[in-house]
Amino acid sequence: MAVAFKHYINGRWETGVTLGVSENPSDLSDVVGEFARADAAQAENAIRAAADAREAWAASTPQRRFEVLDAVGSELLARKDELGTLLAREEGKTLPEAIGETARAGQIFKFFAGEALRIPGQKLASVRPGVEVEITREPVGVVGLIAPWNFPLAIPAWKIAPALAYGNTVVFKPAELVPGCAWALAEIISRAGLPAGAFNLVLGSGRRVGQTIVESPLVDAISFTGSVGVGESILAAATARRAKVQLEMGGKNPLVVLADAQLDRAVEHAIQGAYYSTGQRCTASSRIIVESAVFDRFAEAMRQRTRALVVGHALERGTQIGPAVSREQLEQDLAYVAIGRQEGAEWLAGGEALERPTRGHYLSPALFVAQPRHRIAREEIFGPVACLIRADDYEHALALANDTPFGLCAGICTESLSRATHFKRHAQVGMVMVNLPTAGVDPHVPFGGRKASSHGPREQGSYAAEFYTTVKTAYTASG
Repeated sequence: MAVAFKHYINGRWETGVTLGVSENPSDLSDVVGEFARADAAQAENAIRAAADAREAWAASTPQRRFEVLDAVGSELLARKDELGTLLAREEGKTLPEAIGETARAGQIFKFFAGEALRIPGQKLASVRPGVEVEITREPVGVVGLIAPWNFPLAIPAWKIAPALAYGNTVVFKPAELVPGCAWALAEIISRAGLPAGAFNLVLGSGRRVGQTIVESPLVDAISFTGSVGVGESILAAATARRAKVQLEMGGKNPLVVLADAQLDRAVEHAIQGAYYSTGQRCTASSRIIVESAVFDRFAEAMRQRTRALVVGHALERGTQIGPAVSREQLEQDLAYVAIGRQEGAEWLAGGEALERPTRGHYLSPALFVAQPRHRIAREEIFGPVACLIRADDYEHALALANDTPFGLCAGICTESLSRATHFKRHAQVGMVMVNLPTAGVDPHVPFGGRKASSHGPREQGSYAAEFYTTVKTAYTASG
């Protein structure tokens, strides 16, 4: 019998208007569970519950917030194998990656438990005699959190934890492809000691639930991670009513490999960044820009490593690349492989739908040699499709790296301190990796990009306070 994943609204579990089904992308005969789908009315109920709870939670002590978030983090860490298995079944990450993501979610909650105890403020002398100035941070209010499917525990964690740490109330809408992970996280949060309405989970479509959150005058701030098109529509609708908005919308990230790099290490960084998590990461290095002097050697090494990657069931030992998350995503990946061939990119490896003992959305990782004008070198694919681009020298490589409407992250492989330093300064991105894969970030430091990748304050780390709080300046006469 399938598990039923329900909404959590105003401290109660609720069924929905209709039901959806969550399938295992590694084995389509394995139903992870049925999930409730909300309509606009249920979403509005969750928003009203959050609005009713906002004053009580905003007035809670730092110690209470610490205890709630720390309890959530501790349970996630204690159950990381169990919850990682659920994540691997539902989203398709390999089991080691899924367990690692679950542990990361727990660490994020524990980090923000600590932040709840050290919300910053200032007391300054005024320029006027007999006047004191206090600067404090206060909660924004009701926060709508709209999360994607590719990191179904970590991304919700880095939105929910700071929202609660700084005294906001939450309406959380996950992607419809991963209701089980969202429900599991909500079930833990439901037992952590929050007042009714402080945290709400609403499952359903973006058209109904997401739109209701974006348009509600009771929602003071919206944090969204997903596609550029949806993000831009949220920005237009939310700013029209002066809501605070934070957007993370993807990337087309370059990894630059210079002639002086340790090529074996650079190949491994490129493989990990381009293909692990099935390339379904906004930080994936889908453009690998290689200096001409070592291009042919690097391309051959990449071709061999790409062809050797083991594609299989996410729960099977030895699998390196799991399935695409859905039939729609697999079809998009295959369409871009076809576009690459049609536009004249040189095919080196992969890009074929695969059959495995279980019926799933399997694809062999694809590698092309492309020109900067090719669509596979310019558009975010969000799958295991990468392209190599030849650069004449470092200056040319830097120009190619910056030649994109996106600006999330960029990497460089080099033994030159001066080149690495120059790249860190001149790469037009929010995050730079030197002799590391572009994918893989720490939870205690800022996450975010520039240009079409991001909008608003950064996520994660102490910088999350910029979005989840508002600043108040108070003047007091001391005499």
